[in-house]
Amino acid sequence: MTDGGARRPRAYIGSFTAAGGPGLVTADRDPATGALTLTGASDDLPDPSYLALSADGAVLYAVSETARGAVAAYRVTGDRPVRLGPPVPVGGSGPTHLSLFAGRVLTANYGSGSVSALRIRPDGAPHRTRAAVLAHTGSGPSGRRQQGPHAHQVQPDPDGRWAVSVDLGTDSVRICAVGDDGLRVHREVKLRPGSGPRHLAFHPDGDRAYVLNELTPTVTVCRWKSREGLLEPLRELGVLEGAVEGDAYPSGVVTSADGRFVWTATRGTDTISVLAVDGETLRLRGTVSCGGHWPRALTALGRFLYVANERSGDVTWFGTDPDTGLPERGGSVEVAAASCVVLG
Repeated sequence: MTDGGARRPRAYIGSFTAAGGPGLVTADRDPATGALTLTGASDDLPDPSYLALSADGAVLYAVSETARGAVAAYRVTGDRPVRLGPPVPVGGSGPTHLSLFAGRVLTANYGSGSVSALRIRPDGAPHRTRAAVLAHTGSGPSGRRQQGPHAHQVQPDPDGRWAVSVDLGTDSVRICAVGDDGLRVHREVKLRPGSGPRHLAFHPDGDRAYVLNELTPTVTVCRWKSREGLLEPLRELGVLEGAVEGDAYPSGVVTSADGRFVWTATRGTDTISVLAVDGETLRLRGTVSCGGHWPRALTALGRFLYVANERSGDVTWFGTDPDTGLPERGGSVEVAAASCVVLG
């Protein structure tokens, strides 16, 4: 395939090079079965743990989750990803998530507890000018994990009005405006102390949001009002069945395209949970094995789910039942220290 030709469906997989991962991995994706076939890897960026595709699918962005955090961009219209210049510093440490919003790359910097914004050049690469950085403040009651802020995710809301950042260390979600001078907090919404919010997924209707908590295996159902930039927590529900013993650290949350189901992944129990949407609440329908160990990230496309199992070193895919939402394992590919999957 060459630039300008028909693009085949693909998957891009991030991994931790410091833990033996191959870096940025590419795979062909069968849209009928969900199956992945690995096609190559690039280790020119340390710890590309989280990835995001541009709207047209031509450019792939990756964080470098290191003490001196950075972002790199790759053109992915050809057979192999081509990096668009050197990595650009984000002005924060340990970036764990990134997204695209209003002509910028946004990163959530876990280590420094901040959110950064870098402008995007016409060729898709981030500008090498100094990143605009919004430092979070605060703490929580859960020992070392909440001694200070730890931004874990940042993404635009469905209407593209706001940037929404989720902070595990401060038990809060910040709704931010993005302007020429960077990011500004419009509103900070506090969740239950000690819950440790990690990631948020919006309902396809755009009027609800589901905040997955890492320090307790729960999800907080919220009402979302885009015009006001208002997130209203309604109720907190468990994502696991029965009493929880041992480690249980939720990691990823996604919604089905038809809005009927919410899926979450939990490390330790190594499970995927299926929650049925019932108005402004959720009902736990059941759990299944994630197909490996330590599911760090969960991705959905159509009727397929993909799980990056970090410690077992694989990416597993599932088909989902349209009536129950329950996943059925389809297969897996080996990727050491896998950390995320993006589908194009």
